[in-house]
Amino acid sequence: MMWGLPTTVEVGGEDYAIRSDFRVILDIFEMLEDPDLNAVDRAEGILKMFYVSPEAIPPQHLQEAVDRFTWFQNGGQVPRQEGGKKLIDWAQDYPLILPPINKAFGKDLREIPYDVEHNTGGVHWWTFLGAYNDIGDCVFSQVVRIREKKAKGKNLEKEEKAWYQRNRDIVDIRQRYSEAENALLREWI
Repeated sequence: MMWGLPTTVEVGGEDYAIRSDFRVILDIFEMLEDPDLNAVDRAEGILKMFYVSPEAIPPQHLQEAVDRFTWFQNGGQVPRQEGGKKLIDWAQDYPLILPPINKAFGKDLREIPYDVEHNTGGVHWWTFLGAYNDIGDCVFSQVVRIREKKAKGKNLEKEEKAWYQRNRDIVDIRQRYSEAENALLREWI
């Protein structure tokens, strides 16, 4: 059982320092959603953003290093294989997620300094994730509840329908397009 908050992960039998602040992990999530990046670009992005010294990881252990990020982002748990529609978009939902988390902490987490270059300060991702998992009744939970019902093809209650109609802009996950797709769309318009 791991009782502490990890600041390293083991890759190929060696410990490597990681950037554990919630902002780094959210930046990685945003990078992973970039439609202009392929799988190799995404893996390189994880290595460069998550590890303090990615160049120290031997080439034969790079895939394991990427897999260890997945373990870390899931709070030290093996990720569940889930199918279906995406219910959360971290970049789009961040303004809805942060207020209940700030309420749990009694302060705005963005005010806690983090130095990415020296990897000091900040709020550990697992601490952030714990507060996220404890989010109760709030706008964000309403958004996810409606997304989940819609994804499962369930009917919305009368009040939910009305709320959804007023708040479609925050409920519907916006499609991200690659630069090539955006160029094509601009030609059509």
